[in-house]
Amino acid sequence: MRKIGFILLSCLCFFTAEAQELLKLQAEARVDYQREYIGGEAIRPHSGFRGKYLNIMLNGNLNEHFSYSYRQRLNKMHADQSFFDATDWVNLTYRPDDHWSFSAGKLVVGIGGYEYDRAPIDLYFTSEFWNNIPCYQLGVNIGYAFKGGKDQLVLQFCQSPFRAHGDDMYAYNLSWYGSHGKLSTIYSLNLMEYLPHKFINYIALGHRLDFGKVTLEADLMNRASSHQVFFFKDFSVMAEVAYQPLSWLNVFGKVTYDVNKTESAADYCVMPGTELTYLGGGLEFYPLKGNRDVRIHATYSHSFGTNGNPDGTLPGKQDMLYVGLKWRMDLLSLAHNWKRNKR
Repeated sequence: MRKIGFILLSCLCFFTAEAQELLKLQAEARVDYQREYIGGEAIRPHSGFRGKYLNIMLNGNLNEHFSYSYRQRLNKMHADQSFFDATDWVNLTYRPDDHWSFSAGKLVVGIGGYEYDRAPIDLYFTSEFWNNIPCYQLGVNIGYAFKGGKDQLVLQFCQSPFRAHGDDMYAYNLSWYGSHGKLSTIYSLNLMEYLPHKFINYIALGHRLDFGKVTLEADLMNRASSHQVFFFKDFSVMAEVAYQPLSWLNVFGKVTYDVNKTESAADYCVMPGTELTYLGGGLEFYPLKGNRDVRIHATYSHSFGTNGNPDGTLPGKQDMLYVGLKWRMDLLSLAHNWKRNKR
């Protein structure tokens, strides 16, 4: 199946090289050298060179009303995964006017917050919640953009991210995307089945402040099942500040804090008994003048606290070091240049 996918993509590059204005076909990859330590002891199976991501992205317009988007991860899949399981999204969108939009297919589950919203290839260390939420599911979106384009509401009905725990389970999500001067927001209200006819709800509040060379992102998420009535018993906070002193250099620091002080079994992402802090920072260097298709990065992070999930992603007393490279390729431009040079 993977070989077939490469052949189809190669053919697509060749036959559409003259029609780059109709679609965009890109590939992106990231390779890191990493070191992991737990309590000061090196974890050798998790250290060394790693191919972190390899993605193919395709999007474009069918006409003035219909557009499509597709992203496929080409990393090695687990034995029980299909090719479609490694498809992040593949969807068709219909926009009858400047306000309404309707999308169907495999979508990003509509949960608020800027850590959640960012592409995984651009993240280095993340919250326990982020590491455990299955965020791509089949469903439909209905969007409405208000006059002026500064606010958009999106109503989503999709498969529950926790459908592995039961059949025929769904999620109901309402998101607000706002852009008002220096402040941008991604808020959501989410109601998700974690077992058939049993729901966990999220209130996710994502904020971004842009001051030119300095940006600040701060997310707050509260989680509660039907029998929980108090706030801040099961929640996460994620915050990042970034400073760009030069066009080719970005320096950042980040902290995440995951807590679950309940006895509920509803939260599969941050389990009861968790109180875990993760902090770190790093820098990004962009060597190509005028674009960010190539990035060199170096980061360090440290966790402390307790993870209530013995199989959780973030253990306490973990140190992680990443030094790596990310690059993006416009495959249609490469194919077009190759075809022109062959003439």
